[in-house]
Amino acid sequence: MPKSNLKSYLLLHLIVFIWGFTAVLGELISVREAALVWYRMGLAGVFLLIYALIVKKPLKLPMKEAAKIIFVGFLIAIHWIFFFRAINISNVSITLAMFSMGAFFASILEPIVYKRRMLWYEVVFGLVIICGLFVIMQVEIHYLEGILTALFSVLVGVIFTLFNGKLIKNHDSVVIATYEFFAGFAFVTVYLLFAGKFVPGFFNVSGMDWFYIILLSSICTAYAFTAAVAVMRELSPYTVMLTTNLEPVYGIFLAFFIIGESEQMSVPFYIGSVVILITVILNGIVKNRADKKLLTEASIPNAPIN
Repeated sequence: MPKSNLKSYLLLHLIVFIWGFTAVLGELISVREAALVWYRMGLAGVFLLIYALIVKKPLKLPMKEAAKIIFVGFLIAIHWIFFFRAINISNVSITLAMFSMGAFFASILEPIVYKRRMLWYEVVFGLVIICGLFVIMQVEIHYLEGILTALFSVLVGVIFTLFNGKLIKNHDSVVIATYEFFAGFAFVTVYLLFAGKFVPGFFNVSGMDWFYIILLSSICTAYAFTAAVAVMRELSPYTVMLTTNLEPVYGIFLAFFIIGESEQMSVPFYIGSVVILITVILNGIVKNRADKKLLTEASIPNAPIN
């Protein structure tokens, strides 16, 4: 492997590691999910805007294109709210295990979005993934609400990822992300206003929470997103897909050692999770052998970015 590709590959693993750490931060931060997403998207938008101004990226977009990007920003906000909600009502391990379902949802939705036929092996692998999910639900039924919440978050995340796959072909990733984060920030602001959440206590955030929120919005969001898009242009979509599927592994590993006892799950949970993960990886291997051409829409991961 050339040195430049090796550097990109190692950087991609670091980014996926950061994405896994995002879930752990969601558990450590005491701020509720909607407020957390409000802080995250607002601060990440500011960080990216400052960066875009420094490097003099043109921020003006045609109204029609801006509207599409703003809509995706709404989807990202919904995805993140339900992502952190799932962590709050279950735990990091349950939530990230469900995120392995992203590839399954993508195999169903991708043919619709990109107007291609569904492949037979995607259906077979999808059924195996459902079996793995069934094993998890049988032993962790007390986390049913968290499982369903996480699955909805994954579904919305895959939808916005597929839309982003089209947008990123024609627009700079930093500009897209800046619009999306501010759009999501505006959406959550409206929700919080109508829900009467902007009370004095809303802004009463502890020093440690501020530290985690800034870490979440800067390194885990603004940096990870822009760095991911850059590094994915240097590696094959196949390599990117296999590597990004390690996010649940990294996240569950980190949660076990950082959070501790509450993240210790039953043996069948880990069996089901491994079945899902191996199936997702096999799907990528088979897909790569079936089509050696690099798909442009695969320049971003087929699972949602956390």
